[in-house]
Parts: sequence; C-alpha cells; structure tokens
Amino acid sequence: MKNIFKFGIFSFLKRFLIVLILFSFFVFISALSYVNAVSSDISDSVFRLHVIANSDSKSDQELKYKVRDSLLEYMNNLAVNCSSKEEIISLAQSHKNDFYNIAQQTIKKNGYNYSVKISIGNFEFPTKTYGDISLPAGYYDALKVEIGKAEGQNWWCVMFPPLCFVDVSSGIVPDESKQIMHENLSDEEYRLISDTESKDVKFKFGLIEWFKNINYAKNTK
Repeated sequence: MKNIFKFGIFSFLKRFLIVLILFSFFVFISALSYVNAVSSDISDSVFRLHVIANSDSKSDQELKYKVRDSLLEYMNNLAVNCSSKEEIISLAQSHKNDFYNIAQQTIKKNGYNYSVKISIGNFEFPTKTYGDISLPAGYYDALKVEIGKAEGQNWWCVMFPPLCFVDVSSGIVPDESKQIMHENLSDEEYRLISDTESKDVKFKFGLIEWFKNINYAKNTK
C-alpha cells in the first residue's frame, strides 16, 4: 500500500513537471514571438545614422562630431519634405557620394587625412535613448560612416523620424517627430518606446531588452 502511494506521488510529480516544462516552453516561445514582432515593427519605422571615430583620442572624437554635424546639416536640408522612411533611404542612396564628399572635406578641413567609408544597410544596434524615446536593441536600417580605422566610440541618432537634433539634456523629443513615429507603429509599440513610467511598459521593454541584448552580446563576441 505504501509503495502504491509512493508510486502515485511520483507519477503525479512527474506529470506536474512535464506540464510545468511544457508551460514554460510555451511562455518562452510566446515571449520570443512578441519580442520579434515588436522589435521588427519598431526597427522598420526608423532610419538611423551611425558615425564611428578613427579612435578614442580626444581629437578623433571631436572630429567625429564635426563630421556628424556636417552630414546632419546636409541631410536635414535634403530631406525637409520627406514623409516616410522609404523616401529618406532612397535619398540617402542617391546622394551617397555627396555624404562621402562632405565627410572627406570636413576631415581635410580639420587637418586630417583619414579615409571615409559610407555604407547604407541593416546593422545591429544596442539599446539607445534619445530624449524621452528609447529604442530597443536590434537590427536597424542605417547610414553608417566609418572614419579612418573606425576603432573609436560610436555615435548614433535617428534620421527618420528626425530625432538627431533632440536636446538630450532636456529630454524632449519634438511632437512632430513623435507623431511620425506613432503613425508607423501600433499604440502598444509606441507606448513601449515612449511611456517609460508605466510598470507594465517597463516590464515589456525590459523583456525586449533582455532577449535582444543576449542576441547582441552573442553576435559581438
């Protein structure tokens, strides 16, 4: 009788463990699907600028910002009437040589002879905050500018919607930029990147960061 009882308990615990494993697997797959869907929609709505300095020396870092400013001034004038990410990317592609020439001229003007590499593609980014908008880690379409050996610190911003001129010290993103981003995202997705005070939003954004940062760390080893 005692053995039958022990067998019954063991059988119950075994079934419970199997159910628990299956439930955990289901939750994991659901969370992963949610993360992939949301991250994909967010990354599909923006076009970023990525500038990499020659090195981490003070002079090279200062040069990086001067190149950035020259490119942003040109792009801002060029894309003043653009209303979609596709338009911005098309403009960037057709003016790729202009970006190269502007960057090269800025470098030479400041007394350096570094090479410049301009790439437009889909690149991996870590989690980044622009004012009161936070973008999770993931792959984003971007204009990448590599100065010289490109071994220095990175600088990122969002060219569309236009967040590059955000005053980070004040933490304020222009309402027009937010509106453009909101129009390209669901209400749920927009809340995830803009409503940082809500507990459920913090949890969901943390979930996205957790999955994406693991993937980012794995791919940068």
